[in-house]
Amino acid sequence: MQFIILIIPLLMLLVNGCNADYTTNECSLLGFNKANLLCSSCDQLNKFKLSSLRDHCLNCCQMDQEKSIKIYAKARLEVCTCKFGAYPQIQAFIKSDRPKKYPNLTIRYVRGLDPLIKLMDSNGNVEEVLAIERWDTDTVDEFLSTHLEHIEDDYRSNLV
Repeated sequence: MQFIILIIPLLMLLVNGCNADYTTNECSLLGFNKANLLCSSCDQLNKFKLSSLRDHCLNCCQMDQEKSIKIYAKARLEVCTCKFGAYPQIQAFIKSDRPKKYPNLTIRYVRGLDPLIKLMDSNGNVEEVLAIERWDTDTVDEFLSTHLEHIEDDYRSNLV
C-alpha cells in the first residue's frame, strides 16, 4: 500500500510534462527542497553520475541571483600541525603544490588552532575569518581561486 502512495505522486510528475515547474510538494517527494535549491547545483549532478535527476532538479530549482563575489587582496591559512591528523584534507592542501598558485596566500602555523582562513584587504586588515575544518582539498582550492585576487608572481614562499 505504501508503495502505491509513493508511485502516484511520481506518475503525476511524469504527466505534468518535462518543462513544467513542480510544486513544492512534488519537489519534496523527489527529494529536493524547492526553496533552497539553486539551478547551478543541478549542473553538479553529472559529476556524481546522477544526470538522470537533472531534469527534475531543473524543474525544482530557483534561478541563481547574480551576486558580486567579493575579492580579497590577501589570505592567510592558519592551522596547527598537531591537528593534521584530524584534518587530513587541509594537510593535503598545504603539502601539495596548490598553495604555490596563490602568491598572496600565506600559511601560518599556530599552536592548537583548528584550520581557518583569514581574508584581508591590501593593507593586511582582516575583513573575514572562515573556519575550514570541514572543507576538502578541492573546496579550499576553489574558494581561493574564486575569492582571492589573481597575482602573477614568479617565486614566493607561502610559509610564515
